[in-house]
Amino acid sequence: MKFPFDLVLYQMIIHEVRPDLIIEIGTLYGGSALYFADLMTTMGIDGEVHTIDIEVPKEEENIRTPNVEVGQLALDHPKIKFFKEGYEKYDLKNIEGFKTILVIDDGSHIYKDVKGALDKFAGIVTPGSYYIVEDGNAEETCSPYVWGTLEGGPLRAIYEFVSSGKYPYYIDLHKCDFFGIDSTYNTYGYLKKAR
Repeated sequence: MKFPFDLVLYQMIIHEVRPDLIIEIGTLYGGSALYFADLMTTMGIDGEVHTIDIEVPKEEENIRTPNVEVGQLALDHPKIKFFKEGYEKYDLKNIEGFKTILVIDDGSHIYKDVKGALDKFAGIVTPGSYYIVEDGNAEETCSPYVWGTLEGGPLRAIYEFVSSGKYPYYIDLHKCDFFGIDSTYNTYGYLKKAR
């Protein structure tokens, strides 16, 4: 469930950064974890995808390969490790031994969760790599009721994080606007860590 332009941007970023660990917050059906793992394999990157959620990847009637659910494929992929207790309980000892780390937050999109994940994971991203916050456009794509429950959502967390200066990140506008101004669901969400 990704915007096609963002799928291409992920290919570009993974090729450019060559992470040996991708941490994904928010698994849902497991499709993007599988996509990231397959990209790593295709690009000859030896590494892992750690996908974090609060439940096992869901099955959906419309997302299937012959006789196998996408979630099951993701769980069985040798490059994917699934963590089902949420980002708060992910043990940072799991990153030991990895040299280049990229983080993608496609979790709840609630401000406090996005901020909490940024506080926890921003320090482990490798200089020159990315912390990508998905769905900064939630205000435009969600119903007013849903948007109201997000407390300002990803954009509020992004603005506060970048302006705090706690970590040397900047919004990579080249990636955000690669296909045209705001032609991404990850509005201002391509956060690059300075070298």
